Amino acid sequence: MTGLHERHRAVSPDWLALYYRQPLEITHGEGRHVWDADGRRYLDFFGGILTTMTAHALPEVTKAVTEQAGRIIHSSTLYLNRPMVELAERIAALSGIPDARVFFTTSGTEANDTALLLATAYRRSNQILAMRNSYHGRSFSAVSITGNQAWSPTSLSPLQTLYVHGGVRTRGPYAELGDAQFIKACVADLEDLLGHTREAAALIAEPVQGVGGFTAPPDGLYAAFREVLDRHGILWISDEVQTGWGRTGEHFWGWQAHAASGPPDILTFAKGIGNGMSIGGVVARADVMNCLDANSISTFGGSPVTMAAGLANLSYLLEHDLQGNARRVGGLLIERIRAVAAGSAAVREVRGRGLMIGIELVKPGTDEANPEAAAAVLEAARAGGLLIGKGGGHSTSVLRIAPPLSLTVTEAEEGAEILADALQAAG
Repeated sequence: MTGLHERHRAVSPDWLALYYRQPLEITHGEGRHVWDADGRRYLDFFGGILTTMTAHALPEVTKAVTEQAGRIIHSSTLYLNRPMVELAERIAALSGIPDARVFFTTSGTEANDTALLLATAYRRSNQILAMRNSYHGRSFSAVSITGNQAWSPTSLSPLQTLYVHGGVRTRGPYAELGDAQFIKACVADLEDLLGHTREAAALIAEPVQGVGGFTAPPDGLYAAFREVLDRHGILWISDEVQTGWGRTGEHFWGWQAHAASGPPDILTFAKGIGNGMSIGGVVARADVMNCLDANSISTFGGSPVTMAAGLANLSYLLEHDLQGNARRVGGLLIERIRAVAAGSAAVREVRGRGLMIGIELVKPGTDEANPEAAAAVLEAARAGGLLIGKGGGHSTSVLRIAPPLSLTVTEAEEGAEILADALQAAG
């Protein structure tokens, strides 16, 4: 155990997890690579849990942060803040939500907290519909709507949460159905559920479940849900903390794969927009956002420095068509991984879109989750010079791959080769 690891354990909670048997200290990064304290370079396919969206040490973002920090670092939302207004204007226009209002927070957890506050206040109901296998953050209210036991340490809650089918396509009671029948069955389940409850405030859903292992329903499921929700006056919250900003390649927002019934009432975002800076936020229709009848501010949400970073990062993303790059390079990467996985009895499924790819591992010859194999592949990939993540609602047996959106074809092929070798550790 290193000296830093010993010091970490002495002052940190036992539940604060670290990757790897010998935890890694990352000291600096550039582009799609990071370096550890021993000077070893790694190709980064996890980007600080999908947060380093464009590139490590992106000059445009570093310059914006430095210049803004030299002027003023903090003022709070009690004062006019030009970078905050400018970023809010851009996000409102990109959101697809009519007459949109934007409120900035410091994290995705806080963004989802705010969305829940808005929905419950607007609807005068504390009942929330959430998806099985979901994850929405670490706070008391966010944990209470998380449909993933591994990330939900208490059943106590200020909310009554009811869980809906549909977030996982290839497991559960409807897995054997075709896509159209799958959607029909999930809608029927939702209709039946609403027939037995009091009026709900909102459905919160990740278009692609992140911590749950990059699972997703067929395109159109949430549009079909929206038709049911609208009849009951129930709001739709799209949790875009991991799916936003073009990561899925095909769409700028994950909800756009389910757009037939219009945009969500509330959209939450975080992670990638700050490229490592602490930014989260909520976009909502004006009548929903303005429904609070008490004072509310954010001390650190909308900080001039983080807003400057977000503006520079968003401009770079759009000007360099990183959504298109995620579609093109992500498509190549997933095909390379599928070709590699075809020779492994331990791989149940390779899924995802754009640069958001999951590899689900099972015990060979069974459908049983294999977290030990996932841990072994994680270690082997590191040994080969590649950093990846893991997750999944079924015993953390999914490898999560989410590189910065500027990933090159050469780097995608290099990463796939390292993964091929690492997967041999799974048998």
